[in-house]
Amino acid sequence: MNKFAIAAVVTLLGATSALAGGYAAPVIEAEPIVVEAAAAPSGSMLIPALLAVVVVAAVASNDSSNNTPDEPK
Repeated sequence: MNKFAIAAVVTLLGATSALAGGYAAPVIEAEPIVVEAAAAPSGSMLIPALLAVVVVAAVASNDSSNNTPDEPK
């Protein structure tokens, strides 16, 4: 019986020291996710460039007869 009591005391002391610190969940640090911004497509300037060409062509082809000087008689 004496050996049983000693074994029980050793087991209880071992169990309490094993749980002395309590359970702490492991801390897992997540790696930051880097999202690179997509480069603007080169076609984004296509519409304004075409619009500018149309405006320049319209101004250059303006055949206004009001601005021509009168021919001498």
